[in-house]
Amino acid sequence: MHHDADSPAAEAGRHDDHNDIVYPSAVPFVLVHLACFGAIWSGVTIEAVAICFGLYWLRIFAITAGYHRYFSHRAYTTSRAFQFVLAVLAQSTAQKSVLWWAAKHRHHHLHSDTVNDVHSPRRSGFLYSHLGWIFARRNDATDLGKVADLARYPEIAWLHRHELVSPIVLAVLCFLVAGWSGLIVGFFWSTVLLYHATFCINSLAHVLGSKRYVTGDDSRNNWALALVTMGEGWHNNHHAFQSSARQGFRWWEIDATYYILKALSWIGVVWDLKAPPEQVLKNEQRLGRKVIDRAAEDLAARFNADRIAAAVVTTLQGPELAALRATLARAQQRTADALATLHLQYLPSREELVAEARRMFAKTRSLDAIVDRAHELLLASVGARLAGAALT
Repeated sequence: MHHDADSPAAEAGRHDDHNDIVYPSAVPFVLVHLACFGAIWSGVTIEAVAICFGLYWLRIFAITAGYHRYFSHRAYTTSRAFQFVLAVLAQSTAQKSVLWWAAKHRHHHLHSDTVNDVHSPRRSGFLYSHLGWIFARRNDATDLGKVADLARYPEIAWLHRHELVSPIVLAVLCFLVAGWSGLIVGFFWSTVLLYHATFCINSLAHVLGSKRYVTGDDSRNNWALALVTMGEGWHNNHHAFQSSARQGFRWWEIDATYYILKALSWIGVVWDLKAPPEQVLKNEQRLGRKVIDRAAEDLAARFNADRIAAAVVTTLQGPELAALRATLARAQQRTADALATLHLQYLPSREELVAEARRMFAKTRSLDAIVDRAHELLLASVGARLAGAALT
């Protein structure tokens, strides 16, 4: 069931989300951030800075190429050995297990920016979408049904059960190599940077940037995020074709993760890199029903159904009001069809919806389908109000 972003149900859902945060589970996360201030006492050595720099880029690649493009979307194929290497490196970021991460991300794509999305800025606010959702009690469990293709590997299942082994081992190695500065600056600084670079894709990439494709959600392309996340900032592209190994669809859209994957394919480490079809690249594809419905809901929500219904009621006289009520009563669940034939004042025309759609959406061959569906949804919403309390 869809609720408008500002509806009481949606507002209640946001409060439930925030009340569900298990604050004690956030303590280790806070401590990792506080540990970064230990550099005041440990000092900042060149060796530790080099470790921080190297671990950031190595592990952001493990997140983008591993957690995201491989484990979540199967955008390419690789050996079981390299799959394990990716999993170990990705889990060293302390962003929970491969199975948890992939399951949550697959769920996100099924429900992106709807009330069922686990981290939508539109639904739950920016801060909650950035990091609060991670500590919510209901998000702690892993839906293994969504990642059955991954859970069948015993070594991946073992990593899932022991998700802290990788980060702890890496932290110890940083200490052995460069002492306290290696641990604080090398490990903790890079880990915190990785946290927020990753989280910005869930939050900032659904708020700031441009939209080339109509995807039925708020995903955006953001070049700055693409630079610091090795290509993940081309988020609207990704939502337009999720299984692509390349997310920078244009030659000038820098996607370092893809460049490395392409190089690895030349030596046989990975293969079968998936690419978006030509229709998607040219933005000429027809949208699926789910995307059309979501876009239509957003378009219809631009017109206030309560205000429209109230305006219609105030302009009708007694007999006209009674006639409208009788017409809507006969229509029962097909109030949209009934209203479409009446041409009542204040009801937005299809042309008005087309104009608003062109302002809202990127170019798409499915614009007419979106407008038709939005017109139907808006008339049904107004009709329900006119047939109900507004006429009593």
